[in-house]
Amino acid sequence: MLVVILLVAIGFIVLATSKWKLHPFLALLIAAYGIALSVGMGQADIAKTITKGFGGILAYIGIVIVLGTIIGVILEKSGAAIKMANVVLKIVGKKRPVLAMSFIGYIVSIPVFCDSGFVILNALKRSMAKELQVSGVAMSVALATGLFATHTLVPPTPGPIAAAGNLMVDNLGLVILFGIGISIITMLAGYFWALRAGKIYKSGEDTLVDLSKDSEVVEKYGELPSAFKSFAPIFVPILLMAMSSIVKLAFSDASDTTIYKLFIFLGNPTNALFIGVLFATMLLPKLNEETLSGWVGEGIKNAGEILIITGAGGALGTVLKASGIGGYLGDILQTLSLGILVPFIISAALKTAQGSSTTALVVTSTIMFPLLTSLGLDSEIGRVLTVMAIGAGAMTVSHANDSFFWVVSRFSKMDVATAYRAYTVATLIQGLVTIGIVVILAGVLL
Repeated sequence: MLVVILLVAIGFIVLATSKWKLHPFLALLIAAYGIALSVGMGQADIAKTITKGFGGILAYIGIVIVLGTIIGVILEKSGAAIKMANVVLKIVGKKRPVLAMSFIGYIVSIPVFCDSGFVILNALKRSMAKELQVSGVAMSVALATGLFATHTLVPPTPGPIAAAGNLMVDNLGLVILFGIGISIITMLAGYFWALRAGKIYKSGEDTLVDLSKDSEVVEKYGELPSAFKSFAPIFVPILLMAMSSIVKLAFSDASDTTIYKLFIFLGNPTNALFIGVLFATMLLPKLNEETLSGWVGEGIKNAGEILIITGAGGALGTVLKASGIGGYLGDILQTLSLGILVPFIISAALKTAQGSSTTALVVTSTIMFPLLTSLGLDSEIGRVLTVMAIGAGAMTVSHANDSFFWVVSRFSKMDVATAYRAYTVATLIQGLVTIGIVVILAGVLL
């Protein structure tokens, strides 16, 4: 009966968010109440459990999500994202424009949402495709899959942060290190498919007249910021968190020293992202109400929806833990020897059914938390690999119920059939390659 209750709850979340268009916050909250009532949880304990779960996850990861989205908005509005793209293009070279496009998407999507990243880089992509006589489909798929790789796997993107928080991962730097390593392979999988798709399919972009990249960018942003100012808000926090993780692993014997404590302090996700925001202020064209209040305020608004979905996911996870469903289901799944495939299967089902990668990451991580011990994933590495497996599922697959699918198809001038063949298949390949890497790492490290 416990399994039936959980399956009904998951089915309700999928139907409510995909078919009935109910906001995930309400869908998760209704599911939490439904499970609590169905398992006979005391009436006095229901609200207490839900609010405890909601507040607990936000206390753990809420500020990090807000700071990350503020950085993303500043990078987008200041033109720093375009500057980063130009730097990558110079490094990779015009002889490999499709690979350059993949790397550009890979970097930009760490702080900037996929949809926004594709929109702001679309003019650059078109110009490169026309100037270098490259397939528009290849360039579009490369950009989209590059964006998708880090969007689902690398903090400080909100989805992976929320998943790590729901799974109570103590070392976010470890999630970043694994995420960067795995997502590079994910990006390359998308890149190789983009090359093939570009030879097979055509889009409206392949007949476009030449675009003036320079005049478009200058008209929109004015003079672009320097490379250091553009990259620092992303890479300084990532470097601080990664260094903190390395210090913890390699120099635990020196935990009483001042230098050790300094690295741990600076590498704390909240502290590191706050430092990233300070670096981002160097990108502000003027220190006035428009930037200090308007741009920052937009970042806070963008974080709002992620926060309430994450909080509702935390509430559902706490109810699942208190109900005993997690332990019972874990015992059943343990006999099937699925292990690290369980979070991938659940996440992929949710992603395919309702479209949102972030929702798939949040919901699956709440479901997985009480199952970790039963599945043999209740270790630091096990939790990190679970985040990676959920991320792999959260990209499998992007199709018509995903807003990013329509951004890619419309801005790339692909018809729906071509978008399915070129882009949706790319996300399937990325998801399968990613979970394959995670399974191999789980076999070696767990």
